[in-house]
Amino acid sequence: MELTALTIHEMRKHLAAGDVSAAELTDAFLRRIHELDGRINAFIRITENQAREAAERADRRLREGKAAPLTGIPLALKDIFVTEGIETTCASNILKGFVPPYDGTAVARLREQDAVFLGKLNMDEFAMGSSNENSAFGPVKNPWDPNRVAGGSSGGSAAAVAAHMAAGTLGTDTGGSIRQPASHCGVVGLKPTYGRVSRYGVIAYASSLDQVGPLARDVEDCALLLQAIAGFDARDATSVDLPVADYPATLKNGVKSLRIGRPKEYFITGLDADVAAAINAALEVYAGLGAEIVDISLPHTDYAVACYYLIATAEASSNLARFEGVRFGQRVDRGDGLLEMYRNTRAQGFGAEVKRRIMLGTFALSSGYYDAYYLKAQKVRTLIREDFTAAFGQVDVILTPVAPTPAFSLGEKIDNPLQMYLSDIFTIPVNLAGTCALSLPCGFSAGGLPIGMQLIGKPFAEETILRTAYAFEAATATAERPPLPSAEPAVP
Repeated sequence: MELTALTIHEMRKHLAAGDVSAAELTDAFLRRIHELDGRINAFIRITENQAREAAERADRRLREGKAAPLTGIPLALKDIFVTEGIETTCASNILKGFVPPYDGTAVARLREQDAVFLGKLNMDEFAMGSSNENSAFGPVKNPWDPNRVAGGSSGGSAAAVAAHMAAGTLGTDTGGSIRQPASHCGVVGLKPTYGRVSRYGVIAYASSLDQVGPLARDVEDCALLLQAIAGFDARDATSVDLPVADYPATLKNGVKSLRIGRPKEYFITGLDADVAAAINAALEVYAGLGAEIVDISLPHTDYAVACYYLIATAEASSNLARFEGVRFGQRVDRGDGLLEMYRNTRAQGFGAEVKRRIMLGTFALSSGYYDAYYLKAQKVRTLIREDFTAAFGQVDVILTPVAPTPAFSLGEKIDNPLQMYLSDIFTIPVNLAGTCALSLPCGFSAGGLPIGMQLIGKPFAEETILRTAYAFEAATATAERPPLPSAEPAVP
């Protein structure tokens, strides 16, 4: 039995039966990380000692009959999550050496279930990127083809799951940062509704857009992880106090008579032919399962990218002002005064993409330009949200591509920010609207690269998109397709 190839729900059965221990699972994943991660670069740091200690605690819980749903399950965390006693850098030089004194809420809720944390995962610096090439720790490589991007900004989270280096992971999604890498790496990734999962203890990029979510091998695993982290948290002012559904229990409810929307604005000129074919084939599968396919319109989609890159950068400009070398992280002080210390620290601490977005956001908020840019973008955001509200009056779920193309080559777009920003054209509207969406593997390109489809649900209807995804997965057996777990060396 190859332990790292098991899903979380399979691991739970073996742990409960005593066929395998949490310590054995943890050792298997740590070996896998040491064998493969030199070629993938998904991990920024491996917390080997802490993982083994957590596995021992989990085994005691199992022997005592006090196991929770994730007891003993080896997981990993995007390096944007604050973790007590473990360096947290957001993949940035400016936060090197920052060791938080507490856990964020999502992390704490997983700890409460005696999950095992294997380490912290690579990402685009401060979650700003679509390819995971904007990291102070180097790019993450796609396990399917190490010459391709893993997607961003949660590229390490997706690649670790795809390469069987973690049973599941947590990421964050501001404009597609869970769904896009999930699509490129052939795993399941869910962005919950804004307010469904606490952001307390998550280093902020754009506070009105950021959301925490799980990445996993299949839909059932995704549901188990979401179940563990969802729910109200008084420490997060944006957290919503609504009941949390039993996500695993509703997975098998099927899609008969479900209305699935096909928005014409997402099937555009420039959409890769293999992606279009995979999405259309998925719609046919759903029709065969008894769902009704409905053509709909989301008319303000064309404005989403411009709207997003005004709002997100403006919020980033405000949020990242706190990183100046005084209170935490790296300081570059040459003794020439406070202002120069600020300048030197930020100039050397932030990478090029982070600087670009801070400057864009500062300009959008500056005197004389606020109304022309930021305020206008907020008005457009309202129109985009109203598009989704109107569409959900006609359908239960919306099905679209996740990305216009499969994973592109490393270096292909890094010097062309506009082309890079357009990589998220299909995911950004969901964040602006604040609703939930899931990326699910639905096929492969002619070159053998994974393709994901996006299932968008009504606000706080995560159980609907999860059961919709589960029905497709069961009908097509996508969960049985191995995500290239070979240990072949990367091509230089």
